[in-house]
Amino acid sequence: MKILTPVLFILLALSHNFVMASDDVTIIEPYVRAVPPGQTVSAAFLQLENKSAETRYVVNATSSVSNVVELHSHVHENGMMKMRQIDSIEIPANSKAVLEPGGLHIMLIGLHDALKVDQKVSITLEFKNGTSQTIEAPVRKGMMKGKGAMMKDMKH
Repeated sequence: MKILTPVLFILLALSHNFVMASDDVTIIEPYVRAVPPGQTVSAAFLQLENKSAETRYVVNATSSVSNVVELHSHVHENGMMKMRQIDSIEIPANSKAVLEPGGLHIMLIGLHDALKVDQKVSITLEFKNGTSQTIEAPVRKGMMKGKGAMMKDMKH
């Protein structure tokens, strides 16, 4: 019993730190882009603020609204902007990673149903350290630009 007590205490302390690791990352202004009826692909955007002294990484994301969820980036290649799946999104220590149109984002591929404006989409972010966070992102029409200002849908 004397040996078991310190071992349990250490295991509890380690598991507490492990669970708390994702608490260092705050999700700011998440949203999912509304898409026209029949469209089966959308994207989620947000800011990830890392309040710790260690770099954090999002390595996977899941959601029940689509068949596939992927981490993506845009790259400039041969004079064209192209989307590419990436292995992780880095959140530097004491800094932010911004997921925005034309940059880092989370793709929702094979939507099961049409997304309705103001509907909440549950997305779980999985971190490299084994922790996860689930967010509720509202569906919004248009795109965010700059400091959180909503761009109006353009009509031609």
